Amino acid sequence: MSFASSVAPTTKRLEGKVAIITGGASGIGKSTAKLFVRHGAKVVVADVQDELGHSLCRELDSEDTAFFVHCDVSKEADVQSLVDSVVSKYGKLDIMYNNAAIPGNLNPELLETDPKDFERVLSVNLIGAFLGAKHAARVMIPQKKGSILFTSSVVSAISCGSPYPYGVSKYALVGLAKSLCGELGQYGIRVNVISPYGIATPMLGHVLGNMESSKVEEVTYGGANLKGVILKEEDIAEAAVFLASDESRYVSGLNLLVDGGYSTVNAAFPTAIAKAFQSLQP
Repeated sequence: MSFASSVAPTTKRLEGKVAIITGGASGIGKSTAKLFVRHGAKVVVADVQDELGHSLCRELDSEDTAFFVHCDVSKEADVQSLVDSVVSKYGKLDIMYNNAAIPGNLNPELLETDPKDFERVLSVNLIGAFLGAKHAARVMIPQKKGSILFTSSVVSAISCGSPYPYGVSKYALVGLAKSLCGELGQYGIRVNVISPYGIATPMLGHVLGNMESSKVEEVTYGGANLKGVILKEEDIAEAAVFLASDESRYVSGLNLLVDGGYSTVNAAFPTAIAKAFQSLQP
């Protein structure tokens, strides 16, 4: 049975809540949109991928349950219009999940990093998230409640050799969330981050040369610390449901690492020791 067609949960943890998910047409955003709807939320899918966004909302069956809005998060007018349209339709905004991101150019070397690419990645991954939080807060402050989420990455906790623009943008989201947590907590608004390990999303598959998802999973599993399970988009969606729901009502300022302990364990020294012992074998 597919994730989308799974039996609805007996307890709808987001019943009556209204959510925006940027980058919601594919990958983590798509899985999260599906799970939010299953848990009773009204979901607005915001993305620049119009065809995928409309297709997802049709899959979710109801225009009242989910609808698509074209939104380039790097443009403040788009983000402002997005939030205004949601409030006009539903009268409120409970959850703002700033998930949209681009990888940028893939060269990981400092001297080969193009400043224009740096600016382009930051404009989506960081400035876009900032704008989402800003306009969500505009609505949530008078409400005296709300949950703002960001998708960061395991690179926010450990260097993985990612290109500088991507790594810096994801690391900066944690600082942004902690700053917002301090200010917006006074209005009952919680701000949290989810930082996944590698997942076979369409974006990562594209980054790896349009690699098939099964091969991407093989690569990420090979480098993972936790064995016996493969991290899926749905796992991040589950984390988002928890942080968006009232179950986490006193959780704010958290960078939730969904990485199977990858950022905690440094395998370099044990690997070096193993190689040293192998070299001593006759």
